[in-house]
Amino acid sequence: MKPSILIEKTTQSRLGTVDFSAIKFGKICADHFFSADFQNGKWENLQISPYKNLSLSPATSALHYGQSIFEGMKAYRNEHHDAFIFRPYDHLQRFNRSAKRMCMPEIPADVFIQGLTELIRIDQSWIPTKLGDSLYIRPFMFGTDEFLGARPSESYKFIIFTSPANPYYLQPMNIKIETQYARATEGGTGFTKCAGNYGAAFYPTALAMQEGYHQILWTDSHEHLYVEEAGTMNIIFVIDDILITPALSETILQGITRDSILTLAKEWKLPIEERKVKISEVIKAITENRLQEAFGVGTAATIAPIGMIGYKNENYTIPVGNISSFSQKILAALENIRRGKEQDKFNWLIKI
Repeated sequence: MKPSILIEKTTQSRLGTVDFSAIKFGKICADHFFSADFQNGKWENLQISPYKNLSLSPATSALHYGQSIFEGMKAYRNEHHDAFIFRPYDHLQRFNRSAKRMCMPEIPADVFIQGLTELIRIDQSWIPTKLGDSLYIRPFMFGTDEFLGARPSESYKFIIFTSPANPYYLQPMNIKIETQYARATEGGTGFTKCAGNYGAAFYPTALAMQEGYHQILWTDSHEHLYVEEAGTMNIIFVIDDILITPALSETILQGITRDSILTLAKEWKLPIEERKVKISEVIKAITENRLQEAFGVGTAATIAPIGMIGYKNENYTIPVGNISSFSQKILAALENIRRGKEQDKFNWLIKI
């Protein structure tokens, strides 16, 4: 039995005011959002409402103790204007892993999927049609107890809202290998999408940006000898025609885009190595002209080419993939699956 969702539609859509040729990531939100409340041990008050501000108590527990998690996924249109959501069940599983680690209630699949699909059905006119553009989907949850005691909240709010988006990175990234600050450590929350992981990253990233870099390449917290993630993305190197990426661990987010890319690469019988990757190995491959390309991979960016890596006050220029490179071939393959031009043999898409 599907959960009952109360629906209130807006009386005046803002869609006509949006210039889809000049949208900026995260700046514009669609007309509606889905919400549900966790109270007395169960999820209730499922509703879709016109997009609006929230009213919160200054004592809202998430504002003080950081119980806040989120996901990011996307919806697309095919050439027949049908709407699809990319890998929502995988995002739900990762969301619930984050919830468990942060001592928060998990979202039942029927609540998550029904709320998500109904929201996209109502606002599907907000999905851009231009190649490379999409409707970004942001599910999130936070503790709502009006209580200052340092304990897990007993009540929570779950929300899904959407935002039309163009590509996150419009040019190759210059990234700095970070050897002072750490993103995550064993036993911590590095494998989750909790808000604190991102808030803690802002300061070292800002320092790198002052030096002319776009992002940070995070390293292990103990020795700063091994590569982990590129900013808010997983990272992949192509060295000697081998795809090399750090193996998943407690300190690395299990990226859905990463998994999609590796799944397709395995389908194409390409050599792949998921393992620890030393910084020295990457620098050596650059200086010996064996590093063919490097790129970040994530939902927002899909694939973000890296054009330069900074390490110990020296910058190393690396090749940016051309039309025949692996990154561009895999990007085209993902776009074709999302747009319905290639068979979805992995059942990644849900049609609205």
